[in-house]
Amino acid sequence: MHCPRCKHSDTSVVDSRVGEDGRSVRRRRECPKCEHRFTTFERQEVAALIVVKKDGTREPYSREKLERGIWLACSKRPVNDEKVSDMLSKLEEKWRENQKEIASSTIGRDVMKELKKLDEIAYIRYASVHRQFKDVEELKEEVGKLLA
Repeated sequence: MHCPRCKHSDTSVVDSRVGEDGRSVRRRRECPKCEHRFTTFERQEVAALIVVKKDGTREPYSREKLERGIWLACSKRPVNDEKVSDMLSKLEEKWRENQKEIASSTIGRDVMKELKKLDEIAYIRYASVHRQFKDVEELKEEVGKLLA
């Protein structure tokens, strides 16, 4: 692993911890040249998942793309990186069970369901994009369901 600061090619592992319910390993590393410490994560590589979009086009699943959308919804909310990462890992495991393809609507619905448990404001923000509310009345109706 190259040092991100000085690009030295030989870094050493200082500490390793299992994360995400045993699905990843977090490693603290140190560069012997500049003594910079940094963190890396290892995840098991999983079979490729294809996302089928509403218009019928297919594209490879991108955790980064989905995570960006979730973080937009969670901005300035009391949601931490670990909760989002755990949520995504559990959802990915569910989506990959005996499936090679998954509808984007299924992904959106599952993310909304989990965000609703995590943070209601983040849920409303995500739902407003995913469900494409046509007007304020639809948004009010959804907020009303949360308050009921």
